[in-house]
Amino acid sequence: MTDTALLEASAVELHARFRKRSLSPVEATRACLDAAEATNDRFGGFCLIDAERALDAARQSEARYARGEPLGPVDGIAGTIKDLVTAGGWPTLRGSLTTGEGTAESEDAPAVAALRRAGMVFLGKTTTPEFGWKALTDNPRGDVARNPHDERMTAGGSSGGAAVAAALGAGVMHIGTDGGGSIRIPAALCGTVGLKPTFGCVPAFPPSPFGTVSHLGPMTRTVVDAALMLDAMAVTDLRDWHGLPQSPTPFASMLDGGIAGLRVAVSPDLGFVDVHPGVLERFENAVSVFGELGARIERVTPPVGRPLGLFNRHWYSGAANLLETIPSGFHERIDPGLREVASAGAAFSASEQRHAHLERAKFATAMQLFFADFDLLLTPTVSLPAFEAGHEVPPGSRMKRWIEWAGFSYPFNLTQQPAMTVPAGLTSDGLPAGLQIVSRKYAEGMILRAAAAFERACPWPRLAPAAGS
Repeated sequence: MTDTALLEASAVELHARFRKRSLSPVEATRACLDAAEATNDRFGGFCLIDAERALDAARQSEARYARGEPLGPVDGIAGTIKDLVTAGGWPTLRGSLTTGEGTAESEDAPAVAALRRAGMVFLGKTTTPEFGWKALTDNPRGDVARNPHDERMTAGGSSGGAAVAAALGAGVMHIGTDGGGSIRIPAALCGTVGLKPTFGCVPAFPPSPFGTVSHLGPMTRTVVDAALMLDAMAVTDLRDWHGLPQSPTPFASMLDGGIAGLRVAVSPDLGFVDVHPGVLERFENAVSVFGELGARIERVTPPVGRPLGLFNRHWYSGAANLLETIPSGFHERIDPGLREVASAGAAFSASEQRHAHLERAKFATAMQLFFADFDLLLTPTVSLPAFEAGHEVPPGSRMKRWIEWAGFSYPFNLTQQPAMTVPAGLTSDGLPAGLQIVSRKYAEGMILRAAAAFERACPWPRLAPAAGS
């Protein structure tokens, strides 16, 4: 295989080649490492690359294939870990100067441990904004994740480094986190696939300072790879007391069957989001494809209301709790935006926080009932294309905080429902737009099935243009 073909290959294709012994996990890992090292200065996907450990893991995988004893379809597949997620042997810097240079972790987070047991090869850790607090990826350590479709533009966040790595072929499978859209936003802006599963589907430890809005999930280039990765990640771990039982049916077996006859709600704005015309055009095209595939389309406004204030009471309070764990003498090193939202969160009274939890429960119940009448909900993933890197909001806009342009994503963190983004094409400026597919809790299989049907109907280049430059 050529280097480009190696970087474009899905996990399914690589696993088949590994089994036939026509390709080695070591060769595939070297190609991914080369891509990471060649692009990192320009696009900033990685904060840590560990070639030695990656190649050692790849050699162990190669030996298993030689014995005819691979651990499964993820064995030998290269990937990354967002630097909010702990991994044994590496520090967790969280994009912050308050963590110093960090000390190596003594154990893996549950998702990392599960993927290691499945044989995955980790190349390193991907860039995050400080403590993952915003939907952009720049931080006080000087890291900036840039869009592989236009390096002047943001990659989104907070899993921006993972989206960059996926888009550039620097790994096949990437662990992301999503507290208000942090998997789906960068995946959409970079033209990749990202899934936020039902809360608790992928176990988490240690708990997020932002509480029960924060999920872990897969970021990939294809839908089938997201399903395979989720199968490996979504296992029971006693360290997560919110953890759900493992699915008795593999997610990767749920991709066929199409979407004919499914009841699909369509909302281009959720009743409150202003949408860029280019994004709206790509969304309407995607809706047409769903109709052509036989879905029963109905345009509705879900019972979302205007949940920005509700989300802020949860997210800002989490930021306040986070800063309480950092000695006050270090606060001047923290991103000023994070300090601002933490200050706002600290000002919420106990009564306001209790009411926020009750209001969240009512909202989540309303959305549960909404999905009694529909199988899926389609929306744009992000209200606008990527804008200039290094800015929290588009320059010249009247917005102040990232949450104001992320209205399609954070509502489903409040409800803990699964939501996935798949590429929906390019705007006239050549920037990716994403299609978001949402369903009821525990319906990851239905989302993956719909995403796979759309992907087959509208195939997308597996590598961003910058991968070959």
